[in-house]
Amino acid sequence: MPWLLLGLGSFSNLWKGETPNPWVGALGVLLFNSCYVQLVFRRSAAPGRRDRVSMALLGAMAVITFGLAIGYGGSWLLFFPLLSLACGTILRGRRLALGLGGLAVCAVGVALWRGDHAADPWTIGYGTFLSGAVTAALFALAETVRELRDAQAELARGAVERERLRFSRDLHDLLGHTLSVIVVKSEAARRLARLDLDAALGQVADIESVGRQALTEVRGAVTGYRAGSLSGELDRALSALAAAGIEGEVHRTGPPLTPRAEALLGWVVREAVTNAVRHSGAARCVLAVTSGEARVRLTVSDDGPGAGRPGRDRTGDGAGRDAGTDGSEPSYAYGGTGLAGLSERLALAGGSLRAAPGADGGFVVRAELPGEPAAGAPVGD
Repeated sequence: MPWLLLGLGSFSNLWKGETPNPWVGALGVLLFNSCYVQLVFRRSAAPGRRDRVSMALLGAMAVITFGLAIGYGGSWLLFFPLLSLACGTILRGRRLALGLGGLAVCAVGVALWRGDHAADPWTIGYGTFLSGAVTAALFALAETVRELRDAQAELARGAVERERLRFSRDLHDLLGHTLSVIVVKSEAARRLARLDLDAALGQVADIESVGRQALTEVRGAVTGYRAGSLSGELDRALSALAAAGIEGEVHRTGPPLTPRAEALLGWVVREAVTNAVRHSGAARCVLAVTSGEARVRLTVSDDGPGAGRPGRDRTGDGAGRDAGTDGSEPSYAYGGTGLAGLSERLALAGGSLRAAPGADGGFVVRAELPGEPAAGAPVGD
């Protein structure tokens, strides 16, 4: 808005009566200033707007500028830089370059044609081009800053959503398994209480230990610094299976795993064993970990009928099946957020997770990760 002061020379000419047909000049100044003010306020209210009204205002200003400059010359040529400023507020890219270049050439041409000594033609042309270019650069910088702030806010919202999802998965994986173990051991303690008090007290002690461990893990999940241990999860899995009356076996081959692979596979062991305890009705469950340079594989298989296993196709029409992408037998997806959430975790690490009926009956959960063995000696069975 302060750049309208460039028009003070024309006002001075009108005031002193040095302008022929002063009413025409006064009307031109009034119309130009009105269009200029309206265009500036529209641009401030809606950055980046280039609608028909704005373009019409710019066109009207161009007609008035050329009319006043050609008709009066002298200080009236300073309306060219003002028109260039208006162009810099709404034009971008090729249109801006053509517009500013054309205005500068026209300003020089009109000044030379008029032959006035009140204004240097080349200074008018240079000022016309520079004023529009600087204005456009400032507006473009402001628009870039605004877009960066919007992108930063969007990234912050995405980070919050991802953290919420992580926290939800952690709580599900932690509490789902732990509560299942507590329920199973409580039932075992109740059955043994009348027959073998010492054995029942042992189950109660296990419940206390599991509860304390769950409390520690929940605190770790809340602070975001919990690190999983595959060995610890395998030990707890054997304890949970034994409390449920299921014979458990663990086999490990290959070199030690990286902490990341240990944590991810620990989650899979926790969820798979929890589902086996809850739904399989199995008599035997085998957990096998095989690590190598190419791939790391975890297999949890049981021999139970699994009539109540979540996600099984109980209708017989194939509903709920998810055909494997590698051409193998279709997998059976678990409901809820258990193995589905784990599948997403492993996919982010370049791995995969499949849950499907076994070839000889029962149910098999297979998890694979890219091989990143840690330094150390091989681990035997």
